[in-house]
Order: sequence, then C-alpha cells, then structure tokens
Amino acid sequence: MDVSFVSILALGFVLGIKHAIEPDHVIAVSTIASQSKKLFRSSLAGVFWGIGHTATLFIVGIILLIMKGQIPEKWAMSLEFLVGIMLVYLGISTITSLKKIHVHQHEHESETINPHGTQQKNFSYIKSMIIGLVHGLAGSGAIVVLTMSTVKSVFESAFYILIFGFGTVIGMLFFTTILGISFTFSAKRLRLNKTLTQITGVVSTVSGIYYMYNLGIAEGLFKLWLQ
Repeated sequence: MDVSFVSILALGFVLGIKHAIEPDHVIAVSTIASQSKKLFRSSLAGVFWGIGHTATLFIVGIILLIMKGQIPEKWAMSLEFLVGIMLVYLGISTITSLKKIHVHQHEHESETINPHGTQQKNFSYIKSMIIGLVHGLAGSGAIVVLTMSTVKSVFESAFYILIFGFGTVIGMLFFTTILGISFTFSAKRLRLNKTLTQITGVVSTVSGIYYMYNLGIAEGLFKLWLQ
C-alpha cells in the first residue's frame, strides 16, 4: 500500500467524520437520543446509525462501481426526498412520545429489571440502523462519484468506502454522545426533558418539510416525475 493511497484513506476517514455530522443526519439521530435516558444507549444509537449507513454505501457503491454506472438524477433525488419523509416521521413520533413520558416514567427508572426495557433498547438500535440505511441510500450516488474521482481499482474503492464508513461511525458516535449528555442529565427533570424532546421533534419535522419542499419544488423533482 503506497503512501499516496494511505493519504487518500486518511482523507476518506476525515470526510466520513464530516459527513456524519451533516444537519439531516444529526437531526434524525437526535430524535432517538432524545428518547434515551442513558448516555451509553445514546452513544450506541450513533454507532448503529453508522453501521447501517456504511452497509448501504458499501453494497450500493460497489455494485455501481462494478457496473460503472450512476444513479439517475430522478432516482437520486427521490432517495433524498425519502430522507425528508423520514425526518417528518421521526419528528412527529418524537413529539407524540411526550404523551407517554409521564405514564412510563417509573418504567424508565426500573428499566434494568423491566423485560420491556430490553425490547425498547433493541428497537432503538434497529431504528437507528434503519435511519442509517436510508441515509446511506440517499448518499450512495455522491460517494460513488467521489470514490471514482479518488481511486482507480474496485478493491481500492471498496477499502476507501469502508474507511469512509468507519469515519461516519466515529463521527456519529462522538456527536450522539454529546447529544446524549444533555438528555441524560435532564432525565430526572421531567419538564426540562420534555422541552428538549419537543424542540428536537419540532426541528426534525420542520427540517423534513423544508427538505421535501426544496427537492420537490425548488430543485424540480416533481417536474421530473411528471415528464
């Protein structure tokens, strides 16, 4: 492995970290972190997001590289539009979960002995991974273009995507840990925790609506589908 390729991999790792903390990624994962009462769970949610994101990037990316093709603009924008739908769903589900906080307050406190606690943890991790998968689909076209302009062989491309993906895992782990601190420390202050959770839900919903409007109207996705 020559020095130039090592430098490219290092750049891919840094770009992966930067990619992880893009606004739509952070907003989506923050909706899960807001519903977690333990810092470890918030951090692990970020890791699962990164795993899902990397898996999609790797599989779709390698297929496109082998076939030497690209995702058509209409489909690439449609996948991006799916991110907007997901943000709205996550935002609304976060806001509606506030109604259950008071009812389940004592269940959260006894989470370690409550069998439903384990189910909730697993659901949160699976949800994080699905969010990562969707983001990976939406960003696969861009990463393939970046990879093709950076490395030459399919093997190097695969390695580059994995390093890029590892960077996204580290980046999201770091950011969800920071997010998780605020929600963890406010867990025993019900009013403050509700406020933070509500803000997270509203931001996610509004961002998703804007995301869809920008793609559908401003960038002409709806016109492409009507042609």
